[in-house]
Amino acid sequence: MLKRYMHRREREHAMRDNNRIVRDFDWGIEFIDQNANGQNPREFFREYSKRTVADSDEFFFSPEIKDYKLTQDSRLKTQDLLTWTSGIKTNSPENNTVYAHYFPVKDNKKTAVLVLPHWNAKAGTYFDLCKLFNRVGISALRLTLPYHEKRMPPELERADYLVAPNVGQTLQSLRQSVVDTRSAVRWLKEQGYEKVGLVGTSIGSCVGFFAFVHDLQIDAGVFNHVSGYVADVVWHGLSTYHVKEGIGQNVSLEELREYWLPISPMAYMDKLASLPERPQRYIYTLYDLTFPIDLSRQMLRALRESGVKHDKVSIPCGHYTLGEKPWVYIDGYKIISFLRKHLR
Repeated sequence: MLKRYMHRREREHAMRDNNRIVRDFDWGIEFIDQNANGQNPREFFREYSKRTVADSDEFFFSPEIKDYKLTQDSRLKTQDLLTWTSGIKTNSPENNTVYAHYFPVKDNKKTAVLVLPHWNAKAGTYFDLCKLFNRVGISALRLTLPYHEKRMPPELERADYLVAPNVGQTLQSLRQSVVDTRSAVRWLKEQGYEKVGLVGTSIGSCVGFFAFVHDLQIDAGVFNHVSGYVADVVWHGLSTYHVKEGIGQNVSLEELREYWLPISPMAYMDKLASLPERPQRYIYTLYDLTFPIDLSRQMLRALRESGVKHDKVSIPCGHYTLGEKPWVYIDGYKIISFLRKHLR
């Protein structure tokens, strides 16, 4: 009965958004290599995926940022606005400036948490979570993901370029998300914070996982919603039906999983297992139609089989309903209590 109720609520939430657009499929090789047009796209992405996973430190490398700028947000007195130029340049000028809202705890530079929102998060979301971190003595920095809010090009109503029926653009967008995340972590460290944690939700969880694997400056992580393959989420997830429809018959699920392996957590289990142990919590929901439960369990099984010590939490709701009472309170407690404990 609860399962039927939750699934009905999930569908109701998902269908409230009536501005999803089915965009045309494109290989998007030019987003990866502007000199590679003319190559067989299947061969190109097959080889690119292999090389990138093997050299993922280079793929997710965050260059030195020289133009961090912190200013007071005149409308909101509780936080400041941090901006800088993204380490990845895209074709959308608006998207190349990164924005992050900073919620400092005065006179305390011991701990900070970077907050990564979900796909199509609106301006102001997760501010309440940042303020709750402040209440327990932890500073917070809430990042705006690529193609969201002020980073959204004028032709978009949704952040369609972050996950798209465009193979190369999606690779570039998720890479940029990780590079921006690592730049944000570096800024926090430069401010003198001794320990920096991270929490990501939905696509932010995926982005946060890549950053966690490739950046030992992140001392603890909470991954809120769990899945191992971006291709499988697009193929089977409730919230990405329009992306799958755009892909159509151009590629199979197996092909897309291979091409998008560099932006799939399952590719980096062995790398994570080889790193020094750090606290990490994975939160998943039992009635999720966006990150289907079998995909969450598949990833948790891979963590276990790889010997990665981790903590897991299941909550009896769905992807969207996690934002409703009482589940949002349970989720918030599981996030804040874990990071507070392990960032002391």
